[in-house]
Formats: sequence, C-alpha cells, structure tokens
Amino acid sequence: MFYRDERLALFIDGSNLYAAAKALNFDIDYKLLRQEFMQRGKLLRAFYYTALLENDDYSPIRPLVDWLHYNGFTMVTKPAKEFTDSTGRRKVKGNMDIELAVDAMEMAEHVDHIVLFSGDGDFRPLVEAVQRKGVRVSVVSTIRSQPPMIADDLRRQADNFIELDELKEVIGRPPREPRPEREEEELEVD
Repeated sequence: MFYRDERLALFIDGSNLYAAAKALNFDIDYKLLRQEFMQRGKLLRAFYYTALLENDDYSPIRPLVDWLHYNGFTMVTKPAKEFTDSTGRRKVKGNMDIELAVDAMEMAEHVDHIVLFSGDGDFRPLVEAVQRKGVRVSVVSTIRSQPPMIADDLRRQADNFIELDELKEVIGRPPREPRPEREEEELEVD
C-alpha cells in the first residue's frame, strides 16, 4: 500500500497511540517506527502531538518528548488543563485534535500519503478533506483490543487500515529482562 517514491508525513496522536499499544501490551520504539516509514517512502515529517502538565516538577512523558525532539520528530505540545470534576476527582484535559488537523491540512499540499496514528473518530472529516486534495491516508490503530481502539467510520474512510498489532514485531520495544537484585556487599573497614 506504499510506494517508494511517494512523499509521506506521519501524524501521531500521542495519547491515542500510547493507549492502543498499551491495550496490545507492548511499548513502541519510536526510532524503529521512524525507520520503518522511512523505508516505505520519502518521509518528509513525523509529527508527534501531546499535551503536557506544565506545573508538575517531573512529567513521565517529558523524557520521551525530549528524545523525540532530538531524534527527528516535530513535536507539537501545549499545556494540559487540570480541573476537578463534579465527583471531586482530579482530571487532566489536553486535546490536540485541532493542532493535528490544521497541520495535516497544511501538509496535504506537500505530500502524497499521510499516515495517521490514531483511532479517534473525530478525525474522519479530516481524512475525507485531505483525500479530496488527492492525498492517500493510512490509519494505524487496532481492532484487536477490547474494545477496539479505532472508530469504525474512521477505518472505513481511510484508504488503508494498518493493524497496530501487526507492526508489533517491527516497531515494538523488546521486553526488558527484570533486573537481578544485587546483594549489597559488605565493606570491610580496617
């Protein structure tokens, strides 16, 4: 479904892809992901979208964001909004759909094929719009999780659906061996 001479752009909905990979019980190696799509065509851009909690001293996603930024990904971030819901639970909201849609519409003039890593049905009109501009769209998500992570109408609208589970061997991070616990050695003091 890919042609070696076509110009590609990747659009990664970070939280959606993370949730899909987690549902399939694997971690994504983003270096391998980028290499895989560089082999499938002429990769012009790989965008990664995520909201960040700005007031946290340490955000678990910060090391990934920094690594992606230094390793060829175009990072699109914005501060997440924190609020307390009606039941008193702390919630975080950080929707990046508009940013992704605007960038995809702008890139549509420069690419032949867009690969969208998201199962969010809100992207169906975006896929339809870039298709009208003559751009092919592949969507990467999963139907193998319970429940499926891709909206049926998004899957139907895409030119090509790529099952994330089938990419596991190519872009999955190998499982880490548990670290053996080191016995503390007693030091002799003279």
